[in-house]
Amino acid sequence: MKIRNFILLFFMLLALGSFAQNKKMAVHTVAFYNLENFFDTENDPKINDEDFIYTPANYAKKIDNLARVISGLGLSDVQKNAPIVLGVSEIENRRVLEDLIKHPLLINLGYGIVHFDSPDRRGIDCGFLYQKKYFSPTSYQNYPLIISEDQTDKKAKDKEKNESDADDNAVDAQTKRIYTRDQILMTGILDGEEMSFIVNHWPSRRGGEKKSSPLREAAAALNKKIIDSLQTINPKAKVFTMGDLNDGPFNKSIKEILGAKGEVEEVKPLGLYNPAEKMLKKGIGTLAHRDAWDFFDQIIFTEALLPRNNDYSTWKYWKAGVYNKPFMIQQTGQYKGYALRNTSEGPGFSDHFPSYIYLVKEFK
Repeated sequence: MKIRNFILLFFMLLALGSFAQNKKMAVHTVAFYNLENFFDTENDPKINDEDFIYTPANYAKKIDNLARVISGLGLSDVQKNAPIVLGVSEIENRRVLEDLIKHPLLINLGYGIVHFDSPDRRGIDCGFLYQKKYFSPTSYQNYPLIISEDQTDKKAKDKEKNESDADDNAVDAQTKRIYTRDQILMTGILDGEEMSFIVNHWPSRRGGEKKSSPLREAAAALNKKIIDSLQTINPKAKVFTMGDLNDGPFNKSIKEILGAKGEVEEVKPLGLYNPAEKMLKKGIGTLAHRDAWDFFDQIIFTEALLPRNNDYSTWKYWKAGVYNKPFMIQQTGQYKGYALRNTSEGPGFSDHFPSYIYLVKEFK
């Protein structure tokens, strides 16, 4: 073994809990990325996409930017592969994902797609990319989020609005329903182990954080119901829920409805662990607003994925991070330091940084 590789392996084993030096570890990356208004070049009369249609040149540039991020997401001295499972949001349709995975930086990774059209008024959906070499889906299903105007907190005085979410939380005049993104469950096999992934894009804060909070609490309740159903079948189910939750790790939807914990020691059997909580405490976030960082793009998972007693005989969680390379960051102007998003001058990357976790497994 070359001395450089030996040193890298040594420190990796220390970080994993002082393993014996003769053990070998496999590493995979699971990630989530909000692709920020990833629309195509055509007007779809069924949705409100008029403000987001790309010119062919800008569409190609957007794909270049996203492929650059995805191909490097999670790469490190101990991980040389892009995410084997990537949850995505703010995509217009399946076609944009098909065009994305054909990019020269991604085509050799052999990504497959799971996608459902959602009833969101802007036409934005969620989906998954997965590397077919490593992960094989066995089932997938979409779960509509049924919410209405009556569920908003009408007494809340918070009037803050996010104008980029022009049609988010819009109320149907007849039914009073708020049409938003479905939650997608994908179950499959990774190296002989069954794993389930849920991708989300919860209702925005348009109309104010307090007023809209009950909508995200309803989304969390649906999410918890899906996870509970999987754990009823198998209490040791390995389940990841990920997405742009439009709430941070300390909001009610996460802390109370999902019951996610930020300390491993607090996670009980059938419980959920949220690594974003510790990162946010350190000032690490996935998006900035009014010069403050928050962590909307979370990857939360069941207790069965936590390494107990340094047992890595099956796939377990190792560590988490945010992918925020300099080329993805605004370098000048009022929003210096923010994520380099789309502007009137052309497409950027996204107004969110992607988050990721490493899974590790000991092999003979």
